[in-house]
Amino acid sequence: MQHIKFDKTVCGVNLLLNTIDFQSECPFEVSSETVSADYFQIFFLKKANGFLKLNDELLTLKPNSIVFISKHQHHSWHVDFSKFEGQLLLFQDDFLNDFFSDQYFLIRLLYFYQTKFPLIMDVDATYIHNHLLKLSEIKYELVNPKSDSVHIIRSLLYYILINLNRNYSQQNNLKEAISADNTAYQFRKLVEKHIYNYQRVEDYASLMNISRISLNKAVKNQFNVTVTEFIKSRLLFEIKMKLIHTSKTVSEIAHVFHFSEANHLSRFFKQKTGLSPIEFRLDYQNGTSL
Repeated sequence: MQHIKFDKTVCGVNLLLNTIDFQSECPFEVSSETVSADYFQIFFLKKANGFLKLNDELLTLKPNSIVFISKHQHHSWHVDFSKFEGQLLLFQDDFLNDFFSDQYFLIRLLYFYQTKFPLIMDVDATYIHNHLLKLSEIKYELVNPKSDSVHIIRSLLYYILINLNRNYSQQNNLKEAISADNTAYQFRKLVEKHIYNYQRVEDYASLMNISRISLNKAVKNQFNVTVTEFIKSRLLFEIKMKLIHTSKTVSEIAHVFHFSEANHLSRFFKQKTGLSPIEFRLDYQNGTSL
């Protein structure tokens, strides 16, 4: 499987941020093969049909929709490119966190690193149109930089990302407010970094030097799940990715995630999905789990 790295020289922009119009002459193509990337992507689709395989989900594409793809997520596009119209916003996470002087900025956005709710959002034509205009403004400033371009780009980009977060929250009945307390976001960021090695509440409480009670309260207030539920959801997602996108055996996957025995992983997986890991892999390969 191909892993694509960000090319900051593509389409006339020398920055770890870009916007790409699908109708332009920029040599950027979406792939029908399964790929992953080291950057984040938001597709603003004015016109589209077909479907997107994203992680273990099959997303039906339609006009006036927005798709969110986080770094390292596996995806492949199956579309009629003659009816594919819109723009793509893409960026590196470290760049964006630095750009907004907030190390938790990406983690605060609910549509990234999301494992529970859809990674696609339906909007109306006016919403898409307004955001495409803002993306075009960003592109203009990127390719025609002036002394104050960075301020214009920062303001437009901040508006787009936060406005998307508001609408995504509303559509999925999530807590919209972004808390000033970084405890929950620090935890979320640590889970993304350490889920392969740490799967206990005590591990993260120790890393953060706080009590289990304080950690659980912060996570519950912000994400409406317990710390245990959050960790298990993320662990389950990563196991699914190994079953779908690698040929590793259940024993090998158990070793990767530090299960003492393969049957412990199988028991955990079946409790969460109703299927054994082998059944899940076969269902996916046969197309019955999509």
